[in-house]
Amino acid sequence: MTNTHKLAVFGAGCFWGVESAFRAVEGVVDVAVGYAGGTVPKPSYRTVCGGKTGHAEVVQVEYDPARVSFEQLLDVFWQIHDPTTLNRQGPDVGTQYRSIVFYSDEHERIAAEESKKRLDQSGKLGRPVVTQIAPAAEFYRAEEYHQRYYERMGIAPTCGIHGRAD
Repeated sequence: MTNTHKLAVFGAGCFWGVESAFRAVEGVVDVAVGYAGGTVPKPSYRTVCGGKTGHAEVVQVEYDPARVSFEQLLDVFWQIHDPTTLNRQGPDVGTQYRSIVFYSDEHERIAAEESKKRLDQSGKLGRPVVTQIAPAAEFYRAEEYHQRYYERMGIAPTCGIHGRAD
C-alpha cells in the first residue's frame, strides 16, 4: 500500500461476491478477503464457519481517496447486500455473515453512522437497517484459494444480494 492509499473493511455476507463488487469500483486499487471482529487470533475459514470465533467474513478494500471517497464505498456497500437481515445474507446464516462496517477514524465513524441513518430513514428497505458500525479490528487475510475466487474459477459472482438498497 502506498502512503496515499487508504484501507476500508466491510462485512456484507459471503466475501467472494463482496470482493467482486468492490473490485469493479473505479479508484479501488486492491481487495483482499478475510476475517475481522472476532476473538480468536489467526482464524481459518473452517474455524470462522464454525461460528465460534466471533469473526465476520470481510473484505479489506485498498483505495485511492483522490479517486473514490469512503462515502462512495459506503454507497456500494449498501447496494450489494441486504443490511436489514441480522447475521444472514441470502442462504448464508451465522454471525460470520453479519453486515458490518469497521471504521479506522472519526471521519469514517461519522460517515458510516450518517449513511446508515439516511438509508434507514429513507424507508427504501421496508425494515430497519441492522448493520453494525465498529472500531477497526485486526484483519486476517483468508486462505489464498479464497482470494479472487470468482475470477480464478472463471465464473460470474453468485453470492450476495445485489441491488437491494437501490
